[in-house]
Amino acid sequence: MVKITGFETHDVRFPTSLTGDGTDAMNTDCDYSSAYVALFTDSELVGYGMTFTIGRGNDIVCAAIKEVASRLVGKDTEELFSDMGKTWDFMMADPQLRWIGPEKGVIHIASGAVNNAVWDMYARSRRKPLWKLVVDFTPEELVRSAAFRYISDAITKEEALAMLKEKEAGKKEREAKVLELGYPAYVTSAGWLGYSDEKVARLTKEAVSGGFNHFKMKVGADQADDIRRGKLIRSIIDDPQYLPAGSQPRDPNGEDLRGKNAGPTGAVLMIDANQVWDVQQAIDYVKGLEEIKPWFIEEPTAPDDILGHAAIRKALKPHGIGVATGEHAHNRMVFKQLLQADAIDVVQIDSCRLAGVSEVISVLLMAAKFGVPVCPHAGGVGLCEYVIHLSLIDYICISGTMERNVLEFVDHLHEHFVTPCSINARGRYNVPVNPDEGYSIEMYKSSIAEYEWPNGTYWQGRRAEKAD
Repeated sequence: MVKITGFETHDVRFPTSLTGDGTDAMNTDCDYSSAYVALFTDSELVGYGMTFTIGRGNDIVCAAIKEVASRLVGKDTEELFSDMGKTWDFMMADPQLRWIGPEKGVIHIASGAVNNAVWDMYARSRRKPLWKLVVDFTPEELVRSAAFRYISDAITKEEALAMLKEKEAGKKEREAKVLELGYPAYVTSAGWLGYSDEKVARLTKEAVSGGFNHFKMKVGADQADDIRRGKLIRSIIDDPQYLPAGSQPRDPNGEDLRGKNAGPTGAVLMIDANQVWDVQQAIDYVKGLEEIKPWFIEEPTAPDDILGHAAIRKALKPHGIGVATGEHAHNRMVFKQLLQADAIDVVQIDSCRLAGVSEVISVLLMAAKFGVPVCPHAGGVGLCEYVIHLSLIDYICISGTMERNVLEFVDHLHEHFVTPCSINARGRYNVPVNPDEGYSIEMYKSSIAEYEWPNGTYWQGRRAEKAD
């Protein structure tokens, strides 16, 4: 019998604001940060989890993580693992902590860090990467692992079970296929607002040569500037001369590119406003970007404005531009309403905004029922390491398709993780296969020692520089 005996948290902040990484129309000064937790047991088994912030406030999240994690101290790990949906319900059931949500905000993302740590521990105990642990579940076990409260009007457990059983037959073939090819990715690293045109052009060319064919840029600060930058990116991704040696343009009219406004090489451009507009502003502004042919506008308005997203989607549909959102969707109920209201063309789950794997599974199930592709958000420290597992679960177990899906990739800060994600020559995520990596989020102790706020060696050095 292995019991959870304690935990520790770390407020880890990386100075990405110095290079403009992460800059967009809403968030202009981003230090990518990890509110990190390790759950300890009376054995060698440890579970690691984190949630993502952009700097200040990380200490508040760490304080909330301590409150959530303390609820698990003394619990038998096998009892927790035996019914992860029940475990999730228990974690969320502290009435005084729930009161300061409920199920949103700081307490919710803190709960996500802890739930992810429990899932990481579970996978490590079975010596499987997280995705493989879940893929090997029976349909019944997978349904039992999800969070169903408040969403039964959109999908019932019985419906979910029937969907999963229908997909069961092809799981082995899909697993083999994605192990061979990798999971489709798109790149955001070239499109930050804080980058010069020269840097945008250089990074875009590097991404094309690296096999990527989906690209995202930030918009919303200045429409003329967005059009100029969009044309710059288009001039590169639509030009066959920049394709990798030996590769051919993709068919822009093929089924996997249908409705994506693909250019002559089959390249797709997406745009992201990070919530900067009111509803009518969003409609008018994005109509003005039609000439750069975006597939979708991401986060055009407030993330929990369901009807606003629906109105924007309806207005942009004649212009061939879709709507995507989700990285700031508080919980599964927001996704439920977005789907019920026909408000989005793409579901963008976030591994740290939702309260852990159990709630993510619920959203994946709803998206599959409504027939909406899932293209997760991954633009922050640790998110790429996390979300490849979630996309693999979606493809192999739930939706059964990756042809139209793409998973965000940002080339920042992977070197701080013991088992970092990686991209192959096709511009696809490699599948994590290390049996000891769990949910892939364990951070090097040396990185924590250097970047922990406020007394890590890096931050001490910065203060010393300012004092001189």
